[in-house]
Amino acid sequence: MTTRYFIITGTSRGIGETLAQSLLEDGHYVYGVSRGESKLLSEYNNYKHIYFNLSEVDKINDLVSSIFAQIKHAQADMICLINNAAMLEPLKPIELCTSDEIVSNLQISLTAPMLLSSSFIKHTEELKIRKKIINISSGSAIYPVPDMSVYCTAKAGLNMFTQCVGVEQSNRTNPVEIIAIDPGMVDTALQQSAREQDAAQFSCAGLFQEAYANGQLQSTETVVKHIKQIIEGKVEAGRSLTSITT
Repeated sequence: MTTRYFIITGTSRGIGETLAQSLLEDGHYVYGVSRGESKLLSEYNNYKHIYFNLSEVDKINDLVSSIFAQIKHAQADMICLINNAAMLEPLKPIELCTSDEIVSNLQISLTAPMLLSSSFIKHTEELKIRKKIINISSGSAIYPVPDMSVYCTAKAGLNMFTQCVGVEQSNRTNPVEIIAIDPGMVDTALQQSAREQDAAQFSCAGLFQEAYANGQLQSTETVVKHIKQIIEGKVEAGRSLTSITT
């Protein structure tokens, strides 16, 4: 059986937890980076939880170095970084957002994935195996949503970052396959948080409530199935996909 290593951020719940579990069930090794630990994932011998606050961006290179020190490169046929963690809040007009709220969101949702990707590329530059970076994006990267300007901007930035690095890697001897995936509307804690907001402050709360009530949200299991198909496939570097695109 092939040996694959996955570094996934945001594995305490949602897509990150479900994806990690599915990959662990396939016999792969997973390093989960999050502030909260998943009891579900802790049952697997091939899972390693790393407590880390992604807003501590100055420590990210050391984080990646510590993970790669544990990976047995000679046995691996793929190493994959999945930037899944994101921060939804603040959900209010930009003039009501504090500087700390804006900075925290961008650190977790955009700066951290950029730094993780940069460090990942440095650590894998000489490896002649499949190397993949998957950035979990959102439809909010394309469609402007009132009172979600920080989140939308972070996701739009993540898409552009993916495209730029894809162009950079296109002429490399051992390129990293970097792509962004919009999973669509998924039944996660982020969706729950959005629909539970005070409609007086977050004008789109009703839209999220309606999507949930009408059964428009996909399960994390359905989304993970499509993400795994994309992991297996060869996709042009820099592309942005929906989870139903293979």
